[in-house]
Amino acid sequence: MPVFLLSDNITFPPPHFARKDGLLAIGGDLSRERLLLAYRKGIFPWYSNGEPILWWSPDPRLVLYPEELRVSRSLKKTIRKDRFLITMDKAFFKVIQSCAEIRLSKKQPTWIIPEMIDAYCQLHESGYAHSVEAWYQGKLAGGLYGLALGKCFSGESMFTQVTDASKTAFVYMVTFVKSLGFQMIDCQVKTSHLMSFGAREIPRKTYLQQLEKTLENFQAYGKWNFDADLIRELIIEEKK
Repeated sequence: MPVFLLSDNITFPPPHFARKDGLLAIGGDLSRERLLLAYRKGIFPWYSNGEPILWWSPDPRLVLYPEELRVSRSLKKTIRKDRFLITMDKAFFKVIQSCAEIRLSKKQPTWIIPEMIDAYCQLHESGYAHSVEAWYQGKLAGGLYGLALGKCFSGESMFTQVTDASKTAFVYMVTFVKSLGFQMIDCQVKTSHLMSFGAREIPRKTYLQQLEKTLENFQAYGKWNFDADLIRELIIEEKK
């Protein structure tokens, strides 16, 4: 399959034209309008410094259905002990910046370059992108960020500096969006870490069909507000 070169027009080719590795298109920009259209079509940007913007739609797709979340006994014990203070949308820039810095500190390539940080911070200010923070002894110990569109949360990245910090933030996020009626967490590509929480691969065609249904009431949620104690009780009471 060829890779499509995007023009200034904010459009994308159908995802099924992507190459076997998931690469669909090249070029374009990171404007809010283009990014929102991309996510609504099951496409996301992923590239490094020195590269043009690359747009992907992998097949299969890794997803987590909120009702299938698995929380290990040891992690549930950590949550029960209230080791971390969990907040949402309180430190978006710090979270996305930390996700990039952790990878760079390990000499790993990162797609979270300055242009991406600026673009997702704009999505955050517009009420589409959200962060979940785990604080330990007053310091940011871990967290994650992603986009909430309709009834689908598209996870982008997470980081941890204290054992179980990002895992705890992730479980709070899934439980919270489940309480809002979200139907799917888009995890994008396969990782053993996410699969340990119950994520599984599905064909891209199935994913796109389900995504379309989750977007029937497309909206910006604004800043997330949640009752941390209530979410914690929901996690602890869950039998899985």
